[in-house]
Amino acid sequence: MSTKTKLPTGQEAVAAKGWLGAHKWLILRRFSQSSFLFLFLMGPWLGIWWVTGTLAGSRTFGVLPLTDPFVLLQSMVAGHWPELTAIIGAGIVLAVYALVGGRVYCSWVCPINPVTDAAHWLHDRLGLPKGWQPKRSTRLWILGTVLVVTALTGAIAWEVVNPITMLHRGLVFGMGFAWALVGAVFLFDVVVARHGWCGHLCPVGAFYSLVGRKSLLRISASGRAACDDCMDCFAVCPENQVISPALRGKSGETPLILSPDCTNCGRCIDVCSVDVFAFTHRFDNHVKDTELVADKAA
Repeated sequence: MSTKTKLPTGQEAVAAKGWLGAHKWLILRRFSQSSFLFLFLMGPWLGIWWVTGTLAGSRTFGVLPLTDPFVLLQSMVAGHWPELTAIIGAGIVLAVYALVGGRVYCSWVCPINPVTDAAHWLHDRLGLPKGWQPKRSTRLWILGTVLVVTALTGAIAWEVVNPITMLHRGLVFGMGFAWALVGAVFLFDVVVARHGWCGHLCPVGAFYSLVGRKSLLRISASGRAACDDCMDCFAVCPENQVISPALRGKSGETPLILSPDCTNCGRCIDVCSVDVFAFTHRFDNHVKDTELVADKAA
């Protein structure tokens, strides 16, 4: 293992690329998340109604309908047939996330992501153990449970406790109990389970991972021969089990991160000082020539 693992995470990348270069995708994600949230808040806060509704269902400029397909699915399971505009809106959202990667929602849109990222930062800062780590398939079981409860009760069950919805409503109408729920998610990730909420429990993330199984947008470890084993990519990745198959693959094996659990957050690209990772598409199996040189040397 490289002695560079002893360095603070990202320090080598900052030295090589500068602070902005080592945080480019993180900054863009925060801008994206805040922009989406602000679009919904412009109406109730400023009286500018470009977008009406919430992330569950909205209309842009009074024309473009967008519907959370997970909410639509629950509605249908509950026995409530949606209006045509809701179906169209869900179809648009499904098409977008099927192309760019379902869990792009988790890292580029979801307002809970900055909360869980902050929890991870504090968890590392305090030097806490990773804690309880349920199987990542747990979120799929929770997804199934939500649909069963929805079918039995005839209500859209997840929206009753969805921290995303609670946070949005809290920002518009006053936080109240929403603070408690968002705070519980934060504390869960800090004290109970590292990356616990998004990585192991959230049914929304589970749903979008299924949507994006064949998505075009992917991250590739095309420069993996240059890897110096600093381990920074594993340290920052919220789903670090997806990295090894691409990074440690042998010559001839794809450098693409194909797991639907990948959120395409880009942090592995940010913190890599030798530019191992890059955004590409799922049909790009290209590896840099340095890999061929390394194979010959071996």
